[in-house]
Amino acid sequence: MKRSFRLTSTTDFKRVRRFGKSYAHPLLVLVALPNPGEHLQVGITASRAVGKAVERNRVKRLTREAMRGLLPGVQPGWKAVIFCRRPILNSDLPEIIEALSQLLNKAGML
Repeated sequence: MKRSFRLTSTTDFKRVRRFGKSYAHPLLVLVALPNPGEHLQVGITASRAVGKAVERNRVKRLTREAMRGLLPGVQPGWKAVIFCRRPILNSDLPEIIEALSQLLNKAGML
């Protein structure tokens, strides 16, 4: 996923978390906030509950890769934060892609 599509600011993460709508899956949680007139921005986070640093970083890399494949189909004008859950440690890339596409579809972003 290109850096221009990443959500990096702490204030943006907090704003999306506070005002966005949440969609849950056993592997991931998506919080989406409409942002008209802007391009899509996505932030990915994994808490310490997911695992140690190596595991968290691996999960975030896999989730970024899954998002990269789905980006062409996602509508612009959204800010989203993806929270990784612990069961994602035992998942592979196709499962993560499927979970992410389900969440994006629920949110109306695809």
